[in-house]
Amino acid sequence: MEKLRLGRIINVVGLKGELRVYTYTDYKEKFEEIDYVLLNNKKYWIEGVRYLKNMAILKLAGIDNRTQAESYKDQDLYIFRKDAPPLPKGTYYVKDLIGLLIVDQNGKEIGRLNDVILNNAQDLYEVQPIGGGKTFCVPAVDEFILEINLEEGIIRVHLIEGLMEL
Repeated sequence: MEKLRLGRIINVVGLKGELRVYTYTDYKEKFEEIDYVLLNNKKYWIEGVRYLKNMAILKLAGIDNRTQAESYKDQDLYIFRKDAPPLPKGTYYVKDLIGLLIVDQNGKEIGRLNDVILNNAQDLYEVQPIGGGKTFCVPAVDEFILEINLEEGIIRVHLIEGLMEL
């Protein structure tokens, strides 16, 4: 069954087994919309969610003290895709974008999406040019990303002069 990665446990909080999670979503409140997370392929029910700065603090059933919680540091949290809340229009799972063909506004093939770099200001799409060469980044904003079509497997972009050389 397909899983989606939600975040990574980076630390523990307090003595009652709470986990500090760096979220891989631009909407950290998503943890309030789900009932469980998968940790080491085991389902843990979410008992509580709160936030500290840009991190989600999760209390999971069965992890009840600091010692237990510390054993999960540097582990990723997942959810089964079928149980994930629907995405708002115009948003996508990174997993679905990786590997898509990048074409310019005239239809010329530029490269493939290699990675999505999550950034505070905006995400960056890392592109591996066709034929190799140095990767470059395209800001994931409307001025540069003209269309994302998962069915056709393309991302249509507007490239400005010099962007591929940065």
